[in-house]
Parts: sequence; structure tokens; C-alpha cells
Amino acid sequence: MLNPRQIEAFRAVMLTGGITSAAELMSISQPAVSRLIGDLQYALKLTLFERRGSRITPTSEAQLLYQEVERSFVGLERIEQAARDLESRRAGTLRVAAMPALAIGFLPRFVARFLEQRPRVDVSLWGSSSTLVLDWVAAGQCELGFGQTPVEHATVLSEKLPPVPAVAIIPSDHWLAAKERIVPEDFANEPFISLGSSTLLRYRIDAVFADHGVNRKQRIETQLTMIACALVAAGTGVAIVDPFTAEEYVGRGLAVRPFAPSINVEMSILHSAQRTLSTLAQDFLAEFRSEVAGYSLKMRA
Repeated sequence: MLNPRQIEAFRAVMLTGGITSAAELMSISQPAVSRLIGDLQYALKLTLFERRGSRITPTSEAQLLYQEVERSFVGLERIEQAARDLESRRAGTLRVAAMPALAIGFLPRFVARFLEQRPRVDVSLWGSSSTLVLDWVAAGQCELGFGQTPVEHATVLSEKLPPVPAVAIIPSDHWLAAKERIVPEDFANEPFISLGSSTLLRYRIDAVFADHGVNRKQRIETQLTMIACALVAAGTGVAIVDPFTAEEYVGRGLAVRPFAPSINVEMSILHSAQRTLSTLAQDFLAEFRSEVAGYSLKMRA
């Protein structure tokens, strides 16, 4: 039989990366943590950790199990937070999840302005891949989500945000930094950092270069625009990314330039089709739509 303490010990080890750190987190002894993990492995008939020298490494089975455990713990934390909100009679809480492009700067700055006029409102802001954002909204763990378009889910409604144009990013000391606008021909035979092949933005970028008959040296591929920006800033190559991420790297070895022809970056608002949005969430969305629309117009000016 499983017991909650075993699951708590497993989660602590996964979070901290070791038995000693897990014991400190749980305020119990190392042997007690080891015993709980051993009992859990015996009950599940699974090997969850492998010892490599003085360290333990989670198995693939442990990684999969941890995903399920984390979902359960997040659900419990939601219940505890709701109870605390009722007890303290707070004005409201809002849980928002977003893809990295928005989560690293644009959205946090918007949230800060949103809260300035709402001192009794609490916001929980989560950032991860669009797939996880969709999962969190579908599971009810977040009321609002912002992810890549297109989105299809039986229990989640999606609404497109105003599109924004992608931008070219180049090392600040690159000869192309002297240009005011970048066109496909400028990137001919330049080392190019591509985004993940499963994204709509990657498809659109490749289509533009194919239409113009321009060959790039596609040396590196990455799923995250943050990594693409860091690679460009390090002088590894050039890239085309969303403007939200690019702006966070301005002044850090990276130059941002408009790219023509325009390539749209499309994102969607996600919320449950089974639950009515709170008034707080509706206010948040109305202001955020306006913020993105203004940003889109500024980028196209």
C-alpha cells in the first residue's frame, strides 16, 4: 500500500536531486528518506533511482511518475490556497500560465501594472511550453493560459491575440547590424539558428526563404527562442524570433531589426470551456488584449 509520506519523499528527492537535501527539506533523517523511497519502490515494483558513485539518478520511470505526482500536488496546493483566500477574504486570485516568449518579460511587466490598481488581488504566474500551458488550463490548474496558435482541445476555448511581426536578430558587432531592415537575401549563407521544426513560426520562416530562393547555413536548432537569442548574442549566428523574447536581450550583445516580408507570430488566449471566467479574469484579458494590440501596432510602425 502506498502512503502520502512515501510520495512526499519521492517528490522531495526529485525536487532537490538527492537524499540528503530531501531529508533537510522534509526535516527528517536521511535513513528515513531512504526507507520511504525503498518502500515506495517495493510497493510499485519499479526502480525509481539508480546509484552512480555517490549520487542517485532518477530513472525514466521516475520522471514519468513525477509528472503525475506534481499534478496531484499542484491540485492540493490549489485547494489549500483557496481555503486561505476564503479565510482572509481577499479580493481575488488569478492563476495565469504562459509560453516562455511572454513569460520572461512582457507578461510579468503587464501583471505588475495590473496589480498596481488592485492591491488586494493575488496572481500566480506560471511559465512553460505551450503544451503544458494547455494541460494546466484543461486540468483547471490555471484559469488563463497564453500559448502558440493553433490550439485544439475538447475542453479548452482559444481566442487568437493580435499577431505581431517576427524580428531578425544578429550579433551587435555583425556587419548586418548597420542595416535598418533585414530581408531574406541578407541571410544568404549566414550561419542560421532555427527554431523547432514542430512550430508554425519555423514553418513560416522556412517558407519565406524558400520563396526567395535563399540558402542559409542551418547549423543549430533549438525549441526555445531564449536559447536562440543567447546563441546569437554569443556570436554563433543569426535568427528570426518573436519580438517579445528579442527585446529582453537588447543591449546584451544582440541587435534587433525588422524583417521583411513580415512573418506573423500568432498566440492564443486559453481558458476552460467548462467553467465561466471570473470577473477578475475578464478584466485581465480585456486589458491584456489591448496591451498586445498596441504592441502589435508599434512593431508594424
